[in-house]
Amino acid sequence: MYSNGYILRFAATVTIICSILLASAATLLKPAQEENIQTDIKKNILRAVQLIEPDQKYAKKDILDMFAKRMSSVVVDPAGTVIPNLTADEVNADETDRLPIYLLKDANGAVTAYCFPISGKGLWSTVKGYLALDSDLNTVRGITFYSHGETPGLGGEISKDWFIENFVGKKILDTNGSLVGITIEKGKLRADTKGKEHKVDGISGATLTGKGINEFLMGDLERFNPYFTILRNKVHNEVIS
Repeated sequence: MYSNGYILRFAATVTIICSILLASAATLLKPAQEENIQTDIKKNILRAVQLIEPDQKYAKKDILDMFAKRMSSVVVDPAGTVIPNLTADEVNADETDRLPIYLLKDANGAVTAYCFPISGKGLWSTVKGYLALDSDLNTVRGITFYSHGETPGLGGEISKDWFIENFVGKKILDTNGSLVGITIEKGKLRADTKGKEHKVDGISGATLTGKGINEFLMGDLERFNPYFTILRNKVHNEVIS
């Protein structure tokens, strides 16, 4: 028969050893976990700019090599001014005074797409993703939602291919060049729906998730629009000069 003191000492020893082992494992695995997170982010950026296919598997090396070869970045302030000597990897996607933008370049070095982070509240969770615009800074090239905790089968459908493909080709500017964004409707768009170029089909039973995305998507477009406006004006001035 073991004494109560022995039992308590034994339990305390086992608890301490387990705690040390768990803490050590977490510390040792953290770099690998962080690397996997960064690789997944790069994968979603490549998906948003349509460099990779959603139904194909890619090795980590292929993702990193493709990203390094085709993508570059700038960081801008809220006024749209590029902050020199700073890359997107050096700032957090949720910063408000330093905004990261990823640039897709062709073989000649010309920028063919602009990709930037989007995030905000859905119904149950914070939704994170990336939105890419074509070089006209008006047409949506692609969008991804890579992190969320929305209800599977309802709001969780935002990460499914059928939903995100609805955004491709939509316009964020009206005919006057004013920012109007993209709106998720409550149901499917009808043939006579006005402004279809700025709207996408909604998800049945996920109205509040769609409402949340509408709000933060417009907010993020407004945050990055000063930089895009500068680029649009630059192109316009070059055309008429």
